[in-house]
Amino acid sequence: MPAATATLSHTAALSRLGHALGDPTRAGVLLALREAPAYPSDLADDLGVSRQVMSNQLACLRGCGLVEAMPEGRRTGYRLADDHLAAALDELLRVTLRVEPDCCDGDGCSCA
Repeated sequence: MPAATATLSHTAALSRLGHALGDPTRAGVLLALREAPAYPSDLADDLGVSRQVMSNQLACLRGCGLVEAMPEGRRTGYRLADDHLAAALDELLRVTLRVEPDCCDGDGCSCA
């Protein structure tokens, strides 16, 4: 899409996605949820963070409109809010890995 036809809503949507991906825990949550819905406690364990941290990160992702809660009795699961997001994340991974596969090692970015 040419830049001239981008709208403020397009800019806002990409900004929200960028904000979400800017944190390793939030990025990990999105990558995990692209595979399947999950419970916060499982996500916290898988990503090695406390349940409080996970709760805060899920609240952020909900606020960005990227994930949605699925109440299931006494538990609440989470899934991506839009099925297209999983494909978009897959494409972003392909682009990122193609551009510079060893750029970021998880402890910071060596691209700068």
